[in-house]
Amino acid sequence: MSIGTLSEKSLHADLKRWVEQPGDEFEVKVGGFVIDMVRGQTLIEIQTRHLYAMKRKLGRLLVDHEVRLLHPVAREKWIVRETAVGEAISRRKSPKHGQPLDIFTELVRLTSLIPHPNLTIEVLLTQEEEIWRDDGQGSWRRKRWSVYDRRLLEVVERVSFSSAADYLGVIPVGLERPFTNHDLAQALPCSPHLAQKITYTLRQMDLLTITGKQGRSYLFQPTP
Repeated sequence: MSIGTLSEKSLHADLKRWVEQPGDEFEVKVGGFVIDMVRGQTLIEIQTRHLYAMKRKLGRLLVDHEVRLLHPVAREKWIVRETAVGEAISRRKSPKHGQPLDIFTELVRLTSLIPHPNLTIEVLLTQEEEIWRDDGQGSWRRKRWSVYDRRLLEVVERVSFSSAADYLGVIPVGLERPFTNHDLAQALPCSPHLAQKITYTLRQMDLLTITGKQGRSYLFQPTP
């Protein structure tokens, strides 16, 4: 079956083509939901942003099906500026670099579902272009430029989370236990805000336990 697009944005369609294998079926209706791809007994969904929007769908599908949820994170990104009608103006590389840990900014709102044995979340580290258009309708932070589209250039790495060991594996082996969010942020390294999201998610999954406090900071260690 050929790939359908359902008016989707470029990045979603690009990732569909990237992951496609012979025999895959596209836009199949399962349990009242339209599934991006079906490969044998596995349902494959591609969600480029806002994983929490999948909560109801996943809650229904995971009861009877194995689900593989793909989510792209831009390791490298180029900002392409265009006029309101799509004429190219400029292209520059963004200073921001994504990492697999960024998935935890999404997982904090899916903690009731991610321990499910039928769910695999796969982070795809990408190189991509983000298309900005000068249409006066975007955020004030971008001076009213709109993010019109995203285009895949390449998938450079993939990281899967499907078991407790996978999620706990983000905690560095050499990090002394118990540890604070500050300790975790320094060891990874990542921002303290992201470290808080990681420990919150792992606590909600019963993989981390609070063992006390160090000053005003909680101390964490893996749950026995």
